Amino acid sequence: MRMNLLSRRGVLVSAGASIPIAALGSLASPSAPRSNMKTFSTIGKGSSALDGHHEATLFEHRGQGCLTHMWFGGDWEGYGKTRLRVYVDEETSPSIDMELALGHGDGFGDHGPWGGSRMGKTGNKGGLYNTFRIPFGRHIKVTGQRHPDSPENSPFWWIMRGTEGLPILLGGVRLPDNARLKLYSRHDYEAKPLEEFDLCSVKGSGALYQVTIAAQGLRNEGADGMSFMEACMRAYFGGSKQPVLLSSGLEDYFVGTYFFQRGAYTNDLAGVTHLDMAAHTFSAYRFHDEDPIYFAEEFRLTCRCGETETGEMEGPTAGDPPPTRYRTYAWVYEW
Repeated sequence: MRMNLLSRRGVLVSAGASIPIAALGSLASPSAPRSNMKTFSTIGKGSSALDGHHEATLFEHRGQGCLTHMWFGGDWEGYGKTRLRVYVDEETSPSIDMELALGHGDGFGDHGPWGGSRMGKTGNKGGLYNTFRIPFGRHIKVTGQRHPDSPENSPFWWIMRGTEGLPILLGGVRLPDNARLKLYSRHDYEAKPLEEFDLCSVKGSGALYQVTIAAQGLRNEGADGMSFMEACMRAYFGGSKQPVLLSSGLEDYFVGTYFFQRGAYTNDLAGVTHLDMAAHTFSAYRFHDEDPIYFAEEFRLTCRCGETETGEMEGPTAGDPPPTRYRTYAWVYEW
């Protein structure tokens, strides 16, 4: 999506949506720290907080600001499936509920170390970190819960840090103070060949922040077991039935080519954290902070299990895509 920052009657005009300037907040970055900015931080060092399989509070803070850094360490089977939940402004259902590994772009747990400035993995199991800015207005609580199949007792380490009064910038735009980061997820969704399915469907204004997809083609024979990756990613703005195409293929969306034939890679924009051509599996992440996708009123992000030769909804099929199992995370700032 390309944004034209010239305004017409107080509206920013883009290829996919018209966005009221007031909805985006100030276009200028703050020139100096606010007087009310104050950093807070906490750790858990070899903690037994996750012993058992109950949900345990790891961190809680009252005030207004945002989290800026999280790091997690541990060494037990099923560590990556530990659930992390973030409750913002005393919500009863968490706006962020993620598996620890997949929430850091790691779909299969076999590749590392790797990383960039926004997230990464520094060890075989533990050492997952991110610098996602998670804003809150008056209160934030982070909890963890061990996966039922993991050992009942094993130490857990964490670091969580943030700053009160810190604004959120995305693509050079300061987001409104009421912007909140939310996670939309699909788990083990089996799509039929050429089926288009939602990664998120959002009402109101906001911006797409990050997408992670882990997938497995469910047909073992033949070279077309990976042809589900012919998929074009699509965005629908303002309730439109006509999509804006975000990529010419699924690997292209993650800035790769030819089904990632040169292997895995990671950087600040995008990365492939797992690739097994024989098993027809991959996982990858894509950030949109420097490549912003803004929307007003309504937004829907979709993927397709395979694709036509032209990217149109009708036409000759590219290859022979198999049924495919997906796990997807879409992170969205909403206001």
